[in-house]
Amino acid sequence: MSTFINAYSPTNLRFLLEGLLVTVEVSIISIVLSYIIGLILGTIRYMKIKYISAIVGLIIDIIRNLPLLLIIFFTYFGFPELGIHATPFWAAISALVIFESAMLAEIVRGGIKAVPEGQMEGARSNGMTYLQAMRHVIMPQAMHMMMPALLSQFVSLVKDTSLATIIILPELLYHAQIIYSQNTTYMIPMYLIIAAMYFVVCFALSLFAQRLRKKLGKEA
Repeated sequence: MSTFINAYSPTNLRFLLEGLLVTVEVSIISIVLSYIIGLILGTIRYMKIKYISAIVGLIIDIIRNLPLLLIIFFTYFGFPELGIHATPFWAAISALVIFESAMLAEIVRGGIKAVPEGQMEGARSNGMTYLQAMRHVIMPQAMHMMMPALLSQFVSLVKDTSLATIIILPELLYHAQIIYSQNTTYMIPMYLIIAAMYFVVCFALSLFAQRLRKKLGKEA
């Protein structure tokens, strides 16, 4: 019991919260950027624009089949070779956005395809252009259907931030490792508390997504 009390000292807890703040910052920025990019890429792939959709689809398939850790290494060690110098913070965000955008693009494409074709035909017959029909008729329905998959991917993104500890990003897991490296008896207490912190963040995200889904359901 004394091990847990010492491990959870105010200094250690404050240090862990600093790491958690970095994890949340990386997660929020990555979620917003990857969602925007994924929405655009998924829509382009669905619309089957000559050559462009095929190229986008090929890029998406390649990225989806690469390990995220490899992409993190590339953004941190490879970008400087291309003249792009990024801190661990922005290298981690870049890697997450690249990987998650590809994953979300497929979710978006699947969500749009799930909308009955008659919806598009009905919108066009009422005088809407293709883009107007996509924006006002197809996408609202697609968003409602793809919400569970989006939520699952966002939760995975939050957990994937722990991989950035390999490039010395001062996130939650990295701070925990620093603490128990000074006293190995703190290892189990550290793993337990970071598990609890990840759970709180992911559960809060789940609750937010559920409320958003209900709101979209009422508006539909």
